[in-house]
Amino acid sequence: MKYVDEFRDGAVAQGLARAIAREAVAARRYNFMEFCGGHTHAISRHGVTDLLPSNVRMIHGPGCPVCVLPIGRVDLGIDLALERGVVLCTYGDTLRIPASNGRSLLKAKADGADVRMVYSAADALRIARQHPAREVVFFAIGFETTTPPTALVLKEARESKLGNFSVLCNHVLTPAAIVTILESPEVRALGTVPLDGFVGPSHVSTIIGTEPYEFFAREYRKPVVIAGFEPLDVLQAILMLVRQVNAGRSDVENQFHRAVSREGNAKAQALVAETFELRRAFEWRGLGTVPYSALAIRPGFAPWDAERRYALTYRAVPDNKACECGAILRGLKRPTDCRLFGTACTPETPMGSCMVSSEGACAAHYSYGRFRDREVAVPVAAVGGRTGVAA
Repeated sequence: MKYVDEFRDGAVAQGLARAIAREAVAARRYNFMEFCGGHTHAISRHGVTDLLPSNVRMIHGPGCPVCVLPIGRVDLGIDLALERGVVLCTYGDTLRIPASNGRSLLKAKADGADVRMVYSAADALRIARQHPAREVVFFAIGFETTTPPTALVLKEARESKLGNFSVLCNHVLTPAAIVTILESPEVRALGTVPLDGFVGPSHVSTIIGTEPYEFFAREYRKPVVIAGFEPLDVLQAILMLVRQVNAGRSDVENQFHRAVSREGNAKAQALVAETFELRRAFEWRGLGTVPYSALAIRPGFAPWDAERRYALTYRAVPDNKACECGAILRGLKRPTDCRLFGTACTPETPMGSCMVSSEGACAAHYSYGRFRDREVAVPVAAVGGRTGVAA
């Protein structure tokens, strides 16, 4: 890939859209879930759904780590910062996740807590070295993509015997969430969320490879296409899924071959395995408690594990009753089905986690698609230039 524009070419997008319309059988519906929040953002930003025929539907999945983090985990970070007086470091989106009692890490900062936004796990380690008299906790969050950097700082802290640094681990795993969705009553028994295939995550897959998805294709008869984040990547992946469904195939295909292999990044996988172990259970916002779906820090790194260091006890907290984030994350509802959407809940004043991150379904729809539900779809043949594929 030399230039981003190569993957945002309007003429190529129209050609792919016409191919999808031509190959999608009019008598049937195609329901594909894009698992990753990056894909949700790309689809909304570039108007990909406007280029699809009416019988091809994209369903938002729980692929935004900020969106699926439960309230109780955010409460742990707030309590560490306010009551234990630690320097709490975390990524920007995490600061605004709504917690219990109307709190958030950003509001805790306004109340005097030392909460700092960092761009990497290494930034948190640097802050600990710069302030040896302060306890510094890195509030780690993310899927498999951001786990290796956390593993690196844990190893470096142990090797340098850095005594004032620890990690509150909230890393979760993509395959377990996909299994939970496929086993959910809405998909498996009731059929209220029909799923014909998945657009698989790209950044996650650079780490774990395509091999872990072969189980879903084989056991659940659901095709998976790993796709990049550019609009042409997504359109090509949808075309590949349509062709698989038409042919009765359930394979794992790799559209994002310029960055993803079947084996993934073996070095990163070994680093994570050395540093982390599976949790028996972990709560996801919207999915409930999911077995073996998250990572915990291994006992060999116990002095740098904030949960052990501060004897933290997790307490589940129910979501705001008016917020539909849980149903949106499971594909049961769309953002506009929530009565808070665009009124009480906006990116500036998020009531739910799906509105916090730019990758959240509600935030993406608010920014790029909230008026489209009232508009008449433009036929693919009438789309000209770069319309529908924003630069």
